[in-house]
Amino acid sequence: MRASLITTCLAATLANVASGAAISKHELLDASNDHESAKEPVKKLIAEIQQGLIDELSKRGPDAACNLDKVVYRREYGDLTREERLDYVRAMQCMMDAPAKTPASVSPGAKNRFDDFVVTHIQQTFTAHYSGNFQAWHRWFMHSWEKALRDECGYKGYQPKLIGRTKQYWDWSKYAEAPQDSPIFNGEDDSMGGNGEYLPDFPNSVIVLPEGVTGDDIELPRGLGGGLVTKGPFANMTVNLGPYAALHDTAPNPQADGLGYNPRPLKRDVGPAMNMRYANASTLWNLLHKPNIKEYRLLLEGPFNTGEIGPHGGGHYTINLCSGDPGGDFWTAPAEPAFYLHHGMMDRMWSLWQAIDPETRHVDLDAGAYGHRTWNNEPPSPLTSLDDTIDMGYVGEGSVIREQMSTIDGPHCYLYK
Repeated sequence: MRASLITTCLAATLANVASGAAISKHELLDASNDHESAKEPVKKLIAEIQQGLIDELSKRGPDAACNLDKVVYRREYGDLTREERLDYVRAMQCMMDAPAKTPASVSPGAKNRFDDFVVTHIQQTFTAHYSGNFQAWHRWFMHSWEKALRDECGYKGYQPKLIGRTKQYWDWSKYAEAPQDSPIFNGEDDSMGGNGEYLPDFPNSVIVLPEGVTGDDIELPRGLGGGLVTKGPFANMTVNLGPYAALHDTAPNPQADGLGYNPRPLKRDVGPAMNMRYANASTLWNLLHKPNIKEYRLLLEGPFNTGEIGPHGGGHYTINLCSGDPGGDFWTAPAEPAFYLHHGMMDRMWSLWQAIDPETRHVDLDAGAYGHRTWNNEPPSPLTSLDDTIDMGYVGEGSVIREQMSTIDGPHCYLYK
């Protein structure tokens, strides 16, 4: 396991829980100072980018593979109707009831179709994160998810000429002050389930920096839960796979690769501190103003072996930190129902950033440490190529990175509202 993601737990105080304040051992840049002032400017900027994409599609003729008549729009989860959210919940529960396609010889812990996606993510975490295919791989992973919802579970959200409702997203900035009260985590029957039960003594987490890296260990603030999810459609959900590494009170997986059978209830620790610190309105503004993919990636994921984990880690850790299960465990992350909403937002931000300079950004892959075929170039590997393949295992068909570099070209035809 890479040292930058090794975490330990410290006892939390009620004062920290109540305030939601970060208590890092050293000073971190506090992006939350600009959250309120950035809300309207970033909305305006996004609207301008979206209009540019619509203008581009309006120039395409009727025979184009993607044009205004064929494009599908994906929307923020809170903007869907109750009926639309219920249909998404039903389709996800259908995936949890359907049999797995992953053979037991590959993963004894894969018990349903939902688990197939967790298996693929676990198996490829070290090549699909901090690597050149990170965003393209997850774009195709999300496509495979929505295709399975439609084809295998009758989800009816993805229809040309109508609002596309399959790949919803979680706008991190929209609920940053209180994500636990959002339509995603409020525990209603059309949500992704409620927060975990509040545990007063649930600890903060500490990112332990490896030997040779200067700086203190990074203490991250806990949320407002910590216990089992007891409300909403996933209150009785069982997590079967992972964790890759046991944290706090999560039992280790019987297999070193995390693919063994390890059933336990879903836990969460949702709260505002991580969301406000790493994934607020100013974060969106800053992402869209990055001049190249290298700088974009460094903000999105944070410089390696530092406490700047970026909105990617910030979104995951908004759901859960110390238990590592599955919100705080990158490997097992798709076992968390909200994973797909979080990565829908990841895809949305990348697509908006690409649209600012499509000629360059639809072909440019990071040539820095995050541009290789392996995690932070460990072990050393060639730079990722646009012609590299994307393997989805038992989830679905494979693809190539070149086909994932645009949402309105290749096999895709969708925009985000």
